Amino acid sequence: MLVDDSIRALKIIAPLEYAAPWDNVGLLVGSPTWNADRALLTIDLTEPVLREAMELKAGLIVAYHPPIFEPMKSVTDATFKQRIILNAASEKIAIYSPHTALDAAPGGVNDWIAEGLGAGDVRALDHHEHLPETEQCKIITFCPAEAVDRIRDGLASIGAGRIGEYSRCSFEIGGRGTFLGNEASNPTRGRKGRFERVDEVRLEMTCPKAALALAAVTLKEFHPYEEPPMEILALLPRPQRNIGQGRRVVLDQSVSRGTLLERLKARLGVTQLMVAAGEGAPHEFTRIGLSAGAGGSLLQTAIDRDCQVFITGEMRHHDVLAAQARGCTVILAGHTSTERGYLSILQNRLAEMLAGAEVLVSKRDVDPLETM
Repeated sequence: MLVDDSIRALKIIAPLEYAAPWDNVGLLVGSPTWNADRALLTIDLTEPVLREAMELKAGLIVAYHPPIFEPMKSVTDATFKQRIILNAASEKIAIYSPHTALDAAPGGVNDWIAEGLGAGDVRALDHHEHLPETEQCKIITFCPAEAVDRIRDGLASIGAGRIGEYSRCSFEIGGRGTFLGNEASNPTRGRKGRFERVDEVRLEMTCPKAALALAAVTLKEFHPYEEPPMEILALLPRPQRNIGQGRRVVLDQSVSRGTLLERLKARLGVTQLMVAAGEGAPHEFTRIGLSAGAGGSLLQTAIDRDCQVFITGEMRHHDVLAAQARGCTVILAGHTSTERGYLSILQNRLAEMLAGAEVLVSKRDVDPLETM
């Protein structure tokens, strides 16, 4: 089993394009060609976890939090972060981080938390927007009906008209075009110097942005007109309802604060939570916002979307006060407590996809903070 086999599986579970733009995800250390019959899953890659991986002879560490986040100017044994990278590389242990891609993905960390709160409608707080490379633009032309097929085939040959698993995709609609050619013109249909009305077909095809220059040349080559009409439209990415950072849960049945806290404790496997009740907050909740880890950046979005309570791992003190003032109750569960319980889910998913590989959850990966 190669590292690349695990990477392919991880990208199916959590496509890297789902990650937040500020994040550093994917293969951070090592080569896809390294052997990795055993993988170790962890939230934080600490030196004890790295020693555990070495003792287990793991070829891959899947570290939820990226151990390389800010740029490194050197890789020596001077700091614990540098030592981790240096020693992992020297032992040929690859390191991969899914982080916010795994938060955003369907069936990922945030969905796992949401499932523990009760039945209801679940959607992303901050929707991921996606546009396939083949559908970045639309190219439009107008031509005689007899020229449609050769223009479509010509544009398809340079990558236009590809939508998912389909090729030569286009749209045609008949209409009437007009023109008035001057004395220097040489119209294919009609005569110069006379206002003409001609039957034409409007032909539309999607096109990669990188192929637009070649598409323009191809259109001129296959179009019968002296001056081929051409319109190019940039297409906007499409929001994806169930993909993105955070979640907004609308429960089928409202729950009391006490019931919600007990459900959350059971889901996360914790015994204590920190709660800041919103001013004038209702006795029962229906609309819940949540984000694993440090979700303060999504608080305003949750409040704007009428969430009555917001669940996350940790948040700045002044953000908690602002939420209270706006009537939104805040529940803080501890940063890694909102994430660590998902590792067993990821373990099972990877094990099903990687027949013959052993996927383990670290026993030395613990919350650095203790309640005393």
